[in-house]
Amino acid sequence: MSSTTTTNKIKWWSGGKSPFNMEYGKLMMWYFLMSDAFTFGAFLISYGTIRFSQNFWPDPNVVFNAFPGAGHANLPLAFVSVMTFILIMSSVTMVLAVHAGHHRNKKGVVKWMAWTIVGGLAFLGCQAWEWWHLITGTHAVLADGKLELIGQTMRGNPWGNLADVNLVVDALKNTSHETLVSMVHEHHQNMTHETLMGMSHEQLTGMLNVAELHIREKGPVAFGGYFYGITGFHGFHVFSGVVINIIMLIMAQKGVFEKRGHYLMIEKVGLYWHFVDLVWVFVFLCFYLI
Repeated sequence: MSSTTTTNKIKWWSGGKSPFNMEYGKLMMWYFLMSDAFTFGAFLISYGTIRFSQNFWPDPNVVFNAFPGAGHANLPLAFVSVMTFILIMSSVTMVLAVHAGHHRNKKGVVKWMAWTIVGGLAFLGCQAWEWWHLITGTHAVLADGKLELIGQTMRGNPWGNLADVNLVVDALKNTSHETLVSMVHEHHQNMTHETLMGMSHEQLTGMLNVAELHIREKGPVAFGGYFYGITGFHGFHVFSGVVINIIMLIMAQKGVFEKRGHYLMIEKVGLYWHFVDLVWVFVFLCFYLI
């Protein structure tokens, strides 16, 4: 009995066959995805540890409430929902590309790979806009008894506790003229910057409805660090996937896979793309929903 078992082991491991009854490249892709999952898991566990050790953490409905072209409309999580939908649909097109590959359908592979690339690029474009809006957008923050305009950076997050209205009124007296001009111009865009610069401190203050400003204190620095670090790391994976998909598209168009007699490479790339999509579900849950 033992000799039979030993013979079988030698048969499986003697070369030319996979002990897991799986193609070697696909097996190695699974190993890579497992190790990458551990990396993302470590990042998210670290994020959760820091977050729940804080007395306050920014409200996603306040941080992520902007939408391109919607001005100051309050649309919580609307834009990130669009991003998520785009990425999920790109996974659907990848499934269709793999399915076409199984049937040796070159035109189908090319078509659905092209749509997958479009979806990946659209997601990256959305993420770029979100970062640009958070970093360059001016947010009024109460700090050291005066108002400051800062962006969503790792050095000074504007998503802290909501400041007391009376403290904001007092802080307006100590706020610089340039900051007041920027705040007024944001709410009265029909007035030119030059006109506002010519107004007095009292005139500018009178044009601000303090109750509707929703001025906040500076939020926890860790929020920006984790947000840009983890979403940027995921974005790098999406970018890498888009580059790989473009290479696979070119190879499919040139008939490389037809000459090989199979489309296994499309299936391997599909595994990676679905992994990137799955990781986004956890990133979306941790940063945008909880």
